[in-house]
Amino acid sequence: MKFLFKKNKKALPSIPSGTRIYAVGDIHGRRDLLDALLERIAADLKGFEGHSEIVFLGDYIDRGPDSAGVIDRLIEGPEPADSWVYLKGNHDHFATFLLEDDDWKKDHLKAWISNGGDEALKSWGVSTRLLVSGKSEEIVDAFRLALPKAHRKFFRALKLDYRVGDYLFVHAGIRPGVPLEEQDERDLMWIRGDFLRHRKGFGVHVVHGHTISKDVDEQKNRTGIDTGAYMTGTLTALVLEGAERRYIATD
Repeated sequence: MKFLFKKNKKALPSIPSGTRIYAVGDIHGRRDLLDALLERIAADLKGFEGHSEIVFLGDYIDRGPDSAGVIDRLIEGPEPADSWVYLKGNHDHFATFLLEDDDWKKDHLKAWISNGGDEALKSWGVSTRLLVSGKSEEIVDAFRLALPKAHRKFFRALKLDYRVGDYLFVHAGIRPGVPLEEQDERDLMWIRGDFLRHRKGFGVHVVHGHTISKDVDEQKNRTGIDTGAYMTGTLTALVLEGAERRYIATD
């Protein structure tokens, strides 16, 4: 007598029933795209009676023309959806470091400006003249004076990670082989190669931004949703409900 055994299929990652989550990729100063995506999320939520959350994966500022406007909209808060969660990206870290740490060096400011920080600074009212010819100390002082208190409070409150069900939301990724509770802050905001090349499971399905891809980068162990909004005009949201996964985007 033959006995046929079927291999158990691995259960798909899921979130608790009655919940819908929208994870939003890197915005990078594109208030226009943020507004457009929130409108689409609002339309998608019509008729949904469960608990809804929007998880923003960080990099709200730099490169695009309206970093200040993006922060204004995020501070306005949770509509659509019942609650919003804000994670910290490496670009957001540039700003918070210069705001909070008096041990900053010229190289820190130079690195920020060369990575699109000049656009963010201008959106807060720091003059182009100062950015071109001013001393580093003058630029940082002008930034600290120009930044609204509400924006400073927003940056201070950013989280590094957020977990729901089988999903972990971070900006950049996690270090393979390191327990989740021991992950380094820098890796959560900056990691690429070791994380992106890893093909085995992490114990959770990681949803991240940080690394631009033309389309959603969906792998068995992770999903990347940074579709380069600041240059492509496509801001993407991953929609999770139960074990289902789909996408909404601007185009």
